[in-house]
Amino acid sequence: MKIGVLASQGAFIEHITILKQLDTEAVPVRLPGELKGLDGLIIPGGESTAISRLMTAYDLMVKIGALARGGLPLFGTCAGMILMAKHISGNNTPSLGLMDISVRRNAFGRQVDSFETELAIPALGQAPFPAVFIRAPLIDKCDGGVEILARLKDGTIVAAREGKMLVVAFHPELTSDLRFHQYFLDIVNGKR
Repeated sequence: MKIGVLASQGAFIEHITILKQLDTEAVPVRLPGELKGLDGLIIPGGESTAISRLMTAYDLMVKIGALARGGLPLFGTCAGMILMAKHISGNNTPSLGLMDISVRRNAFGRQVDSFETELAIPALGQAPFPAVFIRAPLIDKCDGGVEILARLKDGTIVAAREGKMLVVAFHPELTSDLRFHQYFLDIVNGKR
């Protein structure tokens, strides 16, 4: 199995490191030709506007969108979630427009308002997941066949899945817990 990690900007090295820990071939993707032969793609956290501009400039927006609509599994973390959403509240950032969700950027405040919390995520098992939120978005609304995977204690939606697409508002790549990446690999393998 070969998983690409969009390497335009953001925390792509950390995702590659975790995938290698899970004995999975992981490659950085910066150009359209590097999308060939992938079994899945991770769109990491970072700055969504910068990533969007680079994706557009390098013709990745159209290519990734077409591959995802053709069935390529995608995993978006933080900014990746924003870029996969069909609607971004109060923002004109071009996105892939794939998942039937509406998101709000920087929903928890500025960098100084970043936080960590333990999340109950039944799809990952009994143990709570250590979630790291850095200038994180949230999901305002889900439609259609979107499955909510995690909420904060106040009910805020922070993780969801729609078919072969998975998104989280936090940074699982910044923890030593490999379960979310394994969950994505299980989606890629058709086990979930």
